[in-house]
Amino acid sequence: MSDLVRDSIFGHFIRIVSRGKLLPYAEDRDISLWKDYVNIEKSNHMADHGHTGEETPEERKSREERLPSSHESSRTRLGSESEPTSIGGAKIDQEKGRDVHVVDWYSDKDPENPRNWSYAKKFFVTFEICLLTFGVYIGSAIYTAGILGVMQEFHVGQVAATLGLCLFVAGYGLGPMLWASMSEVPQIGRNPVYIGTLVAFVALQLGVIYAKNFGMLLAFRFITGFVGSPVLATGGASIADIYSPSKRAYGIGVWGAAAVCGPVLGPLVGGFAAEAKGWRWTIWELMWLSGAVLALLVFFLPETSSSNILFRRAHRLRRLTGNKKLKSEPEILGEQMTGKEIALMVLIRPFTLNFTEPMVLLLNLYIALVYGLLYIWFESFPIVFVGIYGFSLGKLGLAFLGILVGAFLAIPPFFWYTHKYTEPKFNANGELKPEERLPPAMVGAFFIPICLFWFGWSARSSIHWIMPIIGSGFFSIGTFFLFNSVLGYLPDAYPDYVASVLAGNDFMRSSFGAGFPLFAGAMYKKLGVGWASSLLAFLSIAFIPIPFVLYKYGEKLRRISKHARKDF
Repeated sequence: MSDLVRDSIFGHFIRIVSRGKLLPYAEDRDISLWKDYVNIEKSNHMADHGHTGEETPEERKSREERLPSSHESSRTRLGSESEPTSIGGAKIDQEKGRDVHVVDWYSDKDPENPRNWSYAKKFFVTFEICLLTFGVYIGSAIYTAGILGVMQEFHVGQVAATLGLCLFVAGYGLGPMLWASMSEVPQIGRNPVYIGTLVAFVALQLGVIYAKNFGMLLAFRFITGFVGSPVLATGGASIADIYSPSKRAYGIGVWGAAAVCGPVLGPLVGGFAAEAKGWRWTIWELMWLSGAVLALLVFFLPETSSSNILFRRAHRLRRLTGNKKLKSEPEILGEQMTGKEIALMVLIRPFTLNFTEPMVLLLNLYIALVYGLLYIWFESFPIVFVGIYGFSLGKLGLAFLGILVGAFLAIPPFFWYTHKYTEPKFNANGELKPEERLPPAMVGAFFIPICLFWFGWSARSSIHWIMPIIGSGFFSIGTFFLFNSVLGYLPDAYPDYVASVLAGNDFMRSSFGAGFPLFAGAMYKKLGVGWASSLLAFLSIAFIPIPFVLYKYGEKLRRISKHARKDF
């Protein structure tokens, strides 16, 4: 428990105030430990050729060509006793070498490495990330319970009132394009982004609650969506931080279930409040929930980014020893980047990965379609369960439980498949061919049209209301398989750009989620529930080949990609 508090935002504050006397690290107690944290091999590489990796054949050839031709010069360079060497004894190349003591994990079992945390700590941090995801995601759908009240108070139509949902979703689609890349910067890490934006998210709900006009309401809905968005993309990166690749699917699966719970439970949580107290109470509920999450995370959420953990370790060691040569590997890489390159990484890279990588674009389009369908439910459910079956506003929220039950039913078979078929395919280095993540998506792809056809043609007064609810459950089964396959595939295919590639995924799916509800109501009223659902089902059928194509040709596409891994 003490290390959870020490590595949290609150713990960092206490350490700053006490100047490291409270909540100390091991090196605070024994300064001599700094030698254990220096990676001799990487330090020697820095001395020899200026980076921590192995010297490439091209670099070796270039170094040999730079050797002096005269015998005297060669004797002086290679034989002089005064020639500088690194901490590991390697000679420092005068042109490309650097005398840097590379701070790293002291062993494969270093307890500060998130992947070496105990299972109890990993499970608790996973719970925190899931709770944060739920607390933000519910903010989109909880508003739908009060749409009728918004229409009456501000004298606007249904489509205009729906903008409060759409702009919120648009905000948390656009936000990760900035926040996710910031979390990859070693000097920042994930926690400051999570906590800083969550503070703003909680506080700005007051702007929605006390909106004086409709424009103010929409503006604050967009802003709160924007600032609350980081975990919707970076949450997957945090899960990847703490679990090995072979176990990552389980963490992503639980996180994905939490992401489904948010929008699905929103109408249920908000429905009875809106019915009894009005639409503003739905936002009060959101503020109370997210505020409670904030209080928990401030005290107990540790940093998960290994780059930031090593950066802070190097900073502590420099402060304790006065040795300015102590630097972490991410810090060294950051020093070699210009301000322009950092800006491109933070602001541009998520967009370039999303639109220039065929694999990313195809999968993101598919997930975006599914996500758009999820938000269409918030328009079609009132038409079906209020208009056809006569549900009240509070009971309408209960109809969404079919989607929730479907998500929980999907977890056991997905975990079983992962344990029995996916895990054994990892090699001794913990590596898996990314395409092996896709088979569950091939199964899940068929559940989406099944759901839409079932829901559309069973929603009639002559058929019991439980039938369309059961049909909606197939949607979450398909969504769970698709989401978890894609969210496992993308980090494996782009291991150096996890947060950015997931931010692009969030941007695409949120764009569709923001747009689909605007035409859903008119479509269902014009075509009828049966044919409107069938139209969407036929559209989803057109996307079914995507996981099959990538399973067969994904390796070839990765080999011609500029950013994807090509070594497996």
